[in-house]
Amino acid sequence: MAKPLLDDALWKVVEPLLPPDRPVGRKGGRPRVPNRSCLNVILFVLKSGIAWEDVPLQLGWGSGVTAWRRLRGWRRRGIWAKLHRELLNRLGANGHIDWSRAVIDGSSVPAPKGGPKRGRTRRIVRRLGLSDIW
Repeated sequence: MAKPLLDDALWKVVEPLLPPDRPVGRKGGRPRVPNRSCLNVILFVLKSGIAWEDVPLQLGWGSGVTAWRRLRGWRRRGIWAKLHRELLNRLGANGHIDWSRAVIDGSSVPAPKGGPKRGRTRRIVRRLGLSDIW
């Protein structure tokens, strides 16, 4: 099993924000991959840039596709945004964010008061021209 990317101290911060692991149903089936293992796979993919389906099972954390599905579910339920916000708040409170290196892109942030107003757009009139064949 590979060394986890998520140490115990960070896991104690993250664990309460994630939904509890569900037990295996009455009918049996494959045991669910724990949240911590999925988060290790997510961090591994983000750090290495490897494709989800190429995550080696030898790491012992589970399938990359399983981790991707878990991440998708967390994102849809708003859990990933809460996790991100909590970690940024903790980093900011401890002075570990260097805001001098922050960049805001105008294409993703709306302009204050909607930006400058433009004039009317001129209408383009279709002109019928003679065909080159005639």
